[in-house]
Formats: sequence, C-alpha cells, structure tokens
Amino acid sequence: MKQKNSLKLYHRFLDEAGDTTFYKKGKIDIVGTNGVSKSFMLGMVQFNTPIEPIRAKVVELQRAVINDAYFAEIPSIQKKINRGGFYFHAKDDVPEVRKLFYDYINSLDCHFEAVLGRKSVALYQSKHNGKENEFYADLLSHLLDNKLGVEDRIVLNIAARGKTTKNKTLESALQKATARDVQVLKNSNQTRVTFNVQNHYTEPLLNIADYFCWSIQRLFERGETRYYNYLKNKVSSVKDLYDNNTIYSPFNPLTKANYLK
Repeated sequence: MKQKNSLKLYHRFLDEAGDTTFYKKGKIDIVGTNGVSKSFMLGMVQFNTPIEPIRAKVVELQRAVINDAYFAEIPSIQKKINRGGFYFHAKDDVPEVRKLFYDYINSLDCHFEAVLGRKSVALYQSKHNGKENEFYADLLSHLLDNKLGVEDRIVLNIAARGKTTKNKTLESALQKATARDVQVLKNSNQTRVTFNVQNHYTEPLLNIADYFCWSIQRLFERGETRYYNYLKNKVSSVKDLYDNNTIYSPFNPLTKANYLK
C-alpha cells in the first residue's frame, strides 16, 4: 500500500471531447450538423509511474514550444500564451506540435479508458430529461464502473466544463455508479472518491487526457484512425455506451467501421 500511495496511482485525469449540444433555438435537432458533434465522450488516463516527473516533463515540453522560433507566429500558440500560458490541446495544435506531444505520450507507462455517448435526441429526452448535466453524469458514472468497492481511494482530476462539472453533477454520477456497484457486484462501496476540478493551465496532465480523447473522437466523428492507432495499446477500453455497451480494447480495437456517418 505504501508503494501504491507513493506513486499516487489513485489519481486519474479526465477530459472530454465533442459537445453536448442537441438543439438550436426552437428545440430543432442539430446533432451532426456543421460544428455540432454526433457524440460526446469522457476519458480518463491513469499513470503507472510517479506523476510528478510526468507533470514536469509536460511543462518542459510546453516551454520548448513557446521558446521555439519555428512556432513564434502560430496564432493558436500565441493566443494561449496571451491568455495565461501555452498548453497542449490536440484540436488547436499544429501538426508539428501534435507529433511532438503524441511521441511523448507514447513513451509513457499509462492506460486510458473512455465512455462515448452517441447523441440521440430521443434518448436525451427519455433518459436524461433533456438536461446536459444528466447526460454528462451518466457517462461519468460508467467511467467509475468496476472501481468502487475495489480501490481504497480515487482522486478524479477533472477538466472544468461549466455547469456540468459542478459538484452536484459529479456527486450524481458517483451515486449512479455506486447504485450499480451494489446491485451488480454485491459489494459495499468503501472507496473514498475526491473530485478535483481543474483546468489545463493549472494541471498539465490534463493535456494528456485531452490528446487521448481527441484521438478517439476523431475516429468516431471523421473516420480518421491514425491518431487512435498510434496510441491504441494504451487505450484499455472504450465503451460505446448507447450502442449495446460495446467495449473496445487493444484486443478488439476500433476501426473505420466505427465512424458515425
């Protein structure tokens, strides 16, 4: 137990990809239209080695990008610097920066889990009461499956996302997961769960979670497999929640067939 605590293996780092938009004004369905994703995903990375050196290395790489004359006039980089500091964000990063950070992630001893929810207006209304926070809580609760009652402590470092990462929503996700754990696994939950809502400026390890999320979302939304394939041996599971709870892994990997056309 001392070794486990010294490595801080109880820390997870969570981010999302896609959006939770279903309607435009007048409750008109716009899922999958220009600028609106067909799915929303939450993902969680866990490191199997001490996190402090990893955090320090991410900061070092961030500074290297800032100080590299080759990137001096890249608008997306300068915009972040002017707003508080550069951080890695796959959606915004130029290909050269993206490759740099993907190579570093690929060198890490870590694993990533994700839960993806296909956006169905009918399901959104019937299952989530048309509420964004309930949709988010449902996905988060499934990320906690098979962990409660097994581990002594979990610290969830979550990328801030407006009202969906308010404490009430996070606690709702925990209650949903706990109810399933008791009902299905028949064991009492003794796990201490701490929610630590942060942002990419203050917690560099969220940058890694973002890159994993973007890789998988890119496959579902655009049919691009190369980013996922580069990291897939570290992606322990992707649960396609509203597609019969189908679970993908390195032994049952995602393919172009998972593209949501």
